Amino acid sequence: MKLSVIGCGYLGAVHAAAMASIGHDVVGIDVDAEKVAQLSKGHPPFFEPGLEPLLTEAVASGRLRFSTDMADAEGSRVHFIGVGTPQRKDGSDAADLTYVDAAVAALIPHLSPGDLVAGKSTVPVGTAARLAELVRERGAHLAWNPEFLREGFAVKDTLEPDRLVYGVAADTSDDDVAVLDEVYAPAIATGTPRLVTDYATAELVKVAANAFLATKISFINAMAEIAEVTGADVTQLADAIGHDARIGRRFLNAGVGFGGGCLPKDIRAFSARAEELGRGDSVAFLRHVDEINLRRRQRLVDLVVDSFDGKPVGRRVAVLGLAFKPDSDDVRDSPALDIAVRLHGLGAEVISHDPEAIANARRLHPQLRYADTLEAAVADAEVVLVVTEWKAYRDLDPALLATMVARATVFDGRNCLDADAWRAAGWSYTGMGR
Repeated sequence: MKLSVIGCGYLGAVHAAAMASIGHDVVGIDVDAEKVAQLSKGHPPFFEPGLEPLLTEAVASGRLRFSTDMADAEGSRVHFIGVGTPQRKDGSDAADLTYVDAAVAALIPHLSPGDLVAGKSTVPVGTAARLAELVRERGAHLAWNPEFLREGFAVKDTLEPDRLVYGVAADTSDDDVAVLDEVYAPAIATGTPRLVTDYATAELVKVAANAFLATKISFINAMAEIAEVTGADVTQLADAIGHDARIGRRFLNAGVGFGGGCLPKDIRAFSARAEELGRGDSVAFLRHVDEINLRRRQRLVDLVVDSFDGKPVGRRVAVLGLAFKPDSDDVRDSPALDIAVRLHGLGAEVISHDPEAIANARRLHPQLRYADTLEAAVADAEVVLVVTEWKAYRDLDPALLATMVARATVFDGRNCLDADAWRAAGWSYTGMGR
């Protein structure tokens, strides 16, 4: 099937490459000429495990091409909208739909009767119904097909999704479902659950899922705050309650909290939309979720400052991790980068390292010092912070690392290290809520 993917950022580029890899004829369209040029050479503009070989093979096969010309979308049976929905810059928490609206407006002149426009962007509830009216004027249909990608697992999540959600209009549902079933035929053939809903439900699925995950993370971080003043170990607490099938152990990892381009802005936009709908009280707890999350960053900063007797100026701190999560170079709203910036602002001599995210961090914060190697970052450090749980950091040899630092003091911002092993190697070890 011929497909177009409008917007070739993180979501769109992965989706385009994955759809081409299963046999579809795909054109990816983006307004950024440099991005299009790089993608056309098989080079993704961001780090995502497994994407580059998938992209390279798809481009070489001729099933995937990229363009800056929206006219190249003509003739496609399905047009996926995968542009970003950042927070507005007017000081509100609401989602900025400028890019979604612009993408649909630019696409409409190139639609043919019977085409299906499938939105994948995370949007406030009510957006699809509004856009559907515009699309109908061209005799085309609109569906909302939210994405559930995890950075670091995006290729797998696209090719082997844990569920497919189709938000469709009642009068065209059978036709639209059949088309989307053809698009996702390999996943459906392997038994992937497929849910057909109305527009509003499909829009709410993504933000509700993110709100639940954010709440679960902030809940265990709130428990970490209690553990810190009672002497309890939040990791053992999480293990114990995680055995309850109603709760589960996943996402019950205390630390410096969540970040990235989705969870923080999505829960804020969800709260803002609920206020617009007159139901702000229904999700008022999300404000507390956000507050707990942000508070954990400052907690780690305070612990480091306390280790210097309140005098961090000129003290050497190695920050291991800059990306908001491992297997990604994404530093958007990254707790790790934020902590490095805060310590630098207090006068500490901060040297940061990350396997993939240094270039992106440097563009945002050129005032920080960055080390190309882990060894250079920790050399003569008085404090080592592990704030992104890269495997390379989890697997560090504490005895060897102790020979490189000036003071064997480590703060485990992700509770990802073996505390007993580090203490046995002579380190002063501090976890979050342990």
